[in-house]
Formats: sequence, structure tokens, C-alpha cells
Amino acid sequence: MDLPLAPPVEPQLAKPVAATAKKLAATGDLLPVGDEWVYERKLDGFRAIVFVDGDEVYVQSRGKKPLHRYFPEIAFPAGRYVLDGEIIIENRDRENFEALQMRLHPAESRITRLAAEIPAVFVAFDLLALGGDSYLERPWHERRAALETLDGLRVAEVVTDVTDARDWLRTAEGVIAKDRDAPYVPGKRAGMVKVKRIRTMDAVVAGWRPGKDAGTVGSLILGLYDDAGEMRIVGHTSGFTAKEKRELVDVFASYETGERGSADPSRWTADRDIEWVALRPELVVEVTYDHSSGGRIRHGTKLLRFRDDRDPRSCGYDQLD
Repeated sequence: MDLPLAPPVEPQLAKPVAATAKKLAATGDLLPVGDEWVYERKLDGFRAIVFVDGDEVYVQSRGKKPLHRYFPEIAFPAGRYVLDGEIIIENRDRENFEALQMRLHPAESRITRLAAEIPAVFVAFDLLALGGDSYLERPWHERRAALETLDGLRVAEVVTDVTDARDWLRTAEGVIAKDRDAPYVPGKRAGMVKVKRIRTMDAVVAGWRPGKDAGTVGSLILGLYDDAGEMRIVGHTSGFTAKEKRELVDVFASYETGERGSADPSRWTADRDIEWVALRPELVVEVTYDHSSGGRIRHGTKLLRFRDDRDPRSCGYDQLD
């Protein structure tokens, strides 16, 4: 390829803004405000840097690995350019990350079949090079204007009104705020801020995992009831203070079933054996989470409070968004 940028190129990253669900619901002021800021909806897919030189295409993952063979249905218009964007699979008004993960398979026959059954699309949100010129040092607004001149590309929606952006904190995965005048700095958290959508749910405490220090609780194992009335494990919550870690051991003692050990991977966790202590399904906690996929919480949660007023049997899967 004869381009001003060659793979691998590390994507520019957004600085995360941490917040509780209560603050997000009450204010919306976590998003930066001012004429210098624009906003994009946070997409739930695979970040990708795309290098195009005529008919030659190379798609690089955030981890610097080739991606294109897994998504042969994604075509790029001929030209000479380098893009930053996201590979997604759409499901009505949101993205299906679980289906996207299924696409990473070594078998060529499976790749071909899934490309037809659950096709992916590429959404471009930045232009890093065009023709023989690198655009890295140009401000975002110039890169964006040049990106919009490329025919045949799907380009991410941008809004300039923070009120419109705040709607995405309720309906999408979150918001990426971008500084209009910022250059593109590969591998750095600069010029962009991300605010994730935070959800809450009430879950049954199905058990607990010991902490690193003896006599402490490391995390709680969370369960929800399905339509058949069976409780299924959906994730865990942690992040307790040192005092809480010690006190919770005594709190849980009267609820222990006597069952404990090293878990079967299919029972408590998807990929590894972890020591656990089972509890009777009588305690309910309210927790925050930022995403779920395949009936499980994809990322860690934060404990808000114990819910003595909630019937454990009422904690159903319908809470997972």
C-alpha cells in the first residue's frame, strides 16, 4: 500500500467519565458543554482502522490484528484513505454485540454463512489520511468535513446540541464528546470524552467469592429469575471498602447453604474456575451496570444498596436492557 500511514495505527481513545446512575439521571452535566464540543452516539461494536489503496483493503482491530477476513461482506469504495470507525451488527435501534462476537470464527465456511445471515456494517467517524496526505494534525472539524466528501461510506451521526446528546444517555450505550479543534493522537486519551449509559437492576445474591485477604468478601454472585422460575447467574458485583469486605462475611453467615467449592465453569462463570460460597436466594441488592449481552452483565457492577423490601422472586430477566 502506498499511503501516508501504514498499519498498525493505534486508535485515539476517549477519556472515560465515571458517574453513578443517580447523578446521570439527575443532571446530565457530565457531558462537556460549549461551542468547541460535538457529540456522537457511542457504538457497541469492534473498533477498526481501515486502510484503502485502490482495490486493496486492510482492516486493523484495536488490538492491531487483521479483521477483514471475518467480515467479507463489508465493502469500501475505491480510493486512497485511512479511516477510523466501528464494525457493528444492527438489531433494530441498537447494536448486537453478542452476534458480532460470533463472527470471529476460524472456519471459512462459517464466516461465509454468518456474513449472509447476520451481516455487519462499518460506520466511519474519523479520517486519518486522504490521498498522499496525513490528516492526524488537522483539527477534528477539518477531518470530519473531508470524511463527508467520500462517497459510499456510512458516517456516524454528529449533533452539536448537548440536549440531543443527552437523549443517547437514556437510549443508547452512551455518548462520545469530541473537541472540534483537537488533532488525532494515536493511542492517547485526548480530545474526546466518553460517558456511558448506566442502568440499575435488583438482583438476588446467589453467593459470594472470597477476597484476596483471608476472611473477606471479594465479590457477590448475582442471579435473576427467568420466565420458567429458574434462577440463572448473570454476573457479579464488587468494589467494597476494606471494612465492608470484613463485615459482609458475618452478614452472609446465616444465609449460607453449606455448599461451597471451586465452580464448574458453566455454573458461576463462563471461562474459569473460581472459589465460591453459595447462599440461600433471600437477599436482594440494587446494583448499577453499563451493559448486558447474552443474558449476562458484560462489565462489572457497583453495589448501591441492599433491598430488604424486594421479593427475590420478583427479580426477573426483564430488567436486563
